[in-house]
Amino acid sequence: MKFKRKVFKAMRYTVSAVLLLTAVFCVCRRLPEVFSNRDTALAAAAFTLTDGKYYAESGTLPENTQPAAETAEEEPTAVAAAVDYTPPEKDKSGYYDSFADHSGEAVYDIEEKTIAPMGVQVDGCYVRNYTDLSPDFNSILTEKLPFAVDKASKEPQVLIYHTHTGEGYLDADVDYFYESYYSRTNNNGFNVVAVGDAITAGLEKNGIKTVHDTTVHDSSYNGSYERSAQTVLDDMEKYPGLKVVLDIHRDALGSEERKVKTVFEHDGKKGAQIMILSGCDPDNERGFENWQNNLSLALKIQNTAEKLYPGMTRPLDFGYFAYNEYICDGSLLIEIGTDANSIGEAEYTGSLLANVLAEVLS
Repeated sequence: MKFKRKVFKAMRYTVSAVLLLTAVFCVCRRLPEVFSNRDTALAAAAFTLTDGKYYAESGTLPENTQPAAETAEEEPTAVAAAVDYTPPEKDKSGYYDSFADHSGEAVYDIEEKTIAPMGVQVDGCYVRNYTDLSPDFNSILTEKLPFAVDKASKEPQVLIYHTHTGEGYLDADVDYFYESYYSRTNNNGFNVVAVGDAITAGLEKNGIKTVHDTTVHDSSYNGSYERSAQTVLDDMEKYPGLKVVLDIHRDALGSEERKVKTVFEHDGKKGAQIMILSGCDPDNERGFENWQNNLSLALKIQNTAEKLYPGMTRPLDFGYFAYNEYICDGSLLIEIGTDANSIGEAEYTGSLLANVLAEVLS
């Protein structure tokens, strides 16, 4: 019996060793294929993010903000078709190429996430309230806007501009990036200007006259908001019929060695999630008396987006800031995706956002 136990033990160790060596061999064999096959866009796994970028460090929520409660499944909402927008052919001159030869460079991961509902529920959407105020968001949502867009007008009704014009996107939907990737560019085929083009085209096709100002304001970050504010004032003087002014940005999440892209899916196609920033100034310290009017527009856009394209929005960001929103009613800052989203995903979202805006402003 003692001899049999020794034989059995030896056989068990031998089998374990063979299995381990086989596994190591398979992994080693596959690694060169993964890193050499740069012509393949690797699909990223989808996860759910339960907190946003502002709480990444503290991991806590404000006292008046609670995680979204689970709700019963509702009847599907009728979804508007995306505007048929075909981006112009892109020239990568002077820009990063995911599929070029990056020999010798470090390669890092991109994590794909859908940022889940979080904060205060307002009808079908969510708000993260970073203030100590307790606005009646539901009442503000239903308030009538202090302006009306005239679809019959030949004068622009909407202004699209970019305080940080050079904020760029990846060239393709991949789950990796090389150390040479720098997400700022003056190549307008790969930055927020391209997204602004998609929004503008969609609004125009929906019958809303729109002007897209592509003036560069961020050749230096310092003073970029002051320069873009002057651009807005100049455009408002040139086009006195402007009702809505949108500053289109993109976000950046993660770290230098692991980026995060925010996504949702509509009609079998991935888009970049959006985040609307709507500020407030209850003591009128910034001359931002119109903040509640802007918040009403922001909530209408947020709520309509979620009804038309569920998952399109990250929670609306409500806080003590003004940016350029103080200039007029109907002025908002909207971030579309992150620097790890592909330009195609961001442009697709831009075309959907145009539908949302047209619905809200009709």
